[in-house]
Amino acid sequence: MDPTGERHGLPTWSWGMAPAHLLTRTQLRNRGLRPGGQAPDGQVLWRSRKAAGNGWVRVAYLYDVRRARPKRTATPAQLRALAKALAARRTCPRCGRDVGYVLPRRIGACLDCAEPWELDSAA
Repeated sequence: MDPTGERHGLPTWSWGMAPAHLLTRTQLRNRGLRPGGQAPDGQVLWRSRKAAGNGWVRVAYLYDVRRARPKRTATPAQLRALAKALAARRTCPRCGRDVGYVLPRRIGACLDCAEPWELDSAA
């Protein structure tokens, strides 16, 4: 623990030991908030096997909930554009059907239209 930030440059706590007003991005998102451009006010460090290349240490930056802003909501035009883009990823260019799943990029078509050699090379 380094609550003053002398060792790591940012105030640092162990897992579960940070002050209650400092939250991670995920915790802010769960409350409908975002950091809003503020710099991290601290960090949490913990050991993890997933961080083998980083000396087995992972970091989560902490933001002050009192300075957080509400999450932005997408406009209707943005939602329409997103729906159109997702539909394009599901539409087979060979048969023109919306197959209900994202097309495999290696094949570029739905599994019904794929040639046998394409299915073998994609596996």
